[in-house]
Amino acid sequence: MADLGADASQHDTVQQTSIIDEPSFAVLVDRHRRELQVHCYRMSGSFEDAEDLVQETYLRAWRKRETFEGRSAVRAWLYRIATNVCLDFLRANARTPLPYRQPALGADRDTPQAPTDEVPWLQPYPDRLLDVVAPPERQPDSQVVARETIELAFLVAVQHLPAQQRAVLILRDVLAWSANETAAMLGISLASANSALQRARATLKDRLPPRPIDWGATTDPAEAERALVQRCIEALEKADAASFAKHLRADVRVTMPPDPFWIVGRETFTTALLAQFDPTSPAYFGEWRALGTRANRQPAVAGYVRRPGESLYRPQVLNVLRVEGGMIAEITAFPPEVFAAFELPHHL
Repeated sequence: MADLGADASQHDTVQQTSIIDEPSFAVLVDRHRRELQVHCYRMSGSFEDAEDLVQETYLRAWRKRETFEGRSAVRAWLYRIATNVCLDFLRANARTPLPYRQPALGADRDTPQAPTDEVPWLQPYPDRLLDVVAPPERQPDSQVVARETIELAFLVAVQHLPAQQRAVLILRDVLAWSANETAAMLGISLASANSALQRARATLKDRLPPRPIDWGATTDPAEAERALVQRCIEALEKADAASFAKHLRADVRVTMPPDPFWIVGRETFTTALLAQFDPTSPAYFGEWRALGTRANRQPAVAGYVRRPGESLYRPQVLNVLRVEGGMIAEITAFPPEVFAAFELPHHL
């Protein structure tokens, strides 16, 4: 797991008097903005909410600046405030993943499915912002944002945890805080913190998919993913559902938060693609173009559609792919409202 809480820079530990004035305060806290945003994102599962929660963290920190003890690290102090901001938010905005309101299209009643619940507030996190927190040259030895703790599967699993369990798990297993530090931060006993961690780990074990199978000893995973994305783009732009289907696992799962509609199975998804590509079908969207990007340390494809009679290709969907063994095991499709966070073009 990644270690966000280990060593603070000597410049991050200051005397109380130097943090009181606003310019000094801004300089010290702004350097932690992105990693605090990632922390709030893990807690909330929403990119938009994470931005608001960081703003609230900074407001509280400013109001409480005179209580800051210069002997400690600014970073640890901010994490303490951010965690409590998130806990307050989760208590005030009860969000519980629930079983899908409708059966999956293509689901076989006799085939057991992995635990799947609706998480309509789920949003993707752009890799371009994760790279600010953990520049590529610092990976993997000094990796700050570990892929397994930022992938969508992890985010979805974490949303099933009660607020306090969620905080304990993230502080202990993601940020590498000690049991004593975690208990002190949350104002609970050491026994309670350890118990919460055990229960949280058990829930995640039941909810997380198995770790991906390696591409192969001679294959560069990053290069292989880029090649896969490029082939998917070509299939979309050629309206070639059969070519796209070659990259899907037979049991591929497609979800579309916040929409409750979901699909299970390569054949069912391919049939839906064929209808979208067919100009004679009522489900026809138009002509497609696509761009590759990344979200949550996963490959993604941003799809644009040119509707009949229009001249521009407009944002339609951001497909975030979970790849196992070179095949697409899961597609999480997000609406075009998320394009802005990825700095994707308004049209093509």
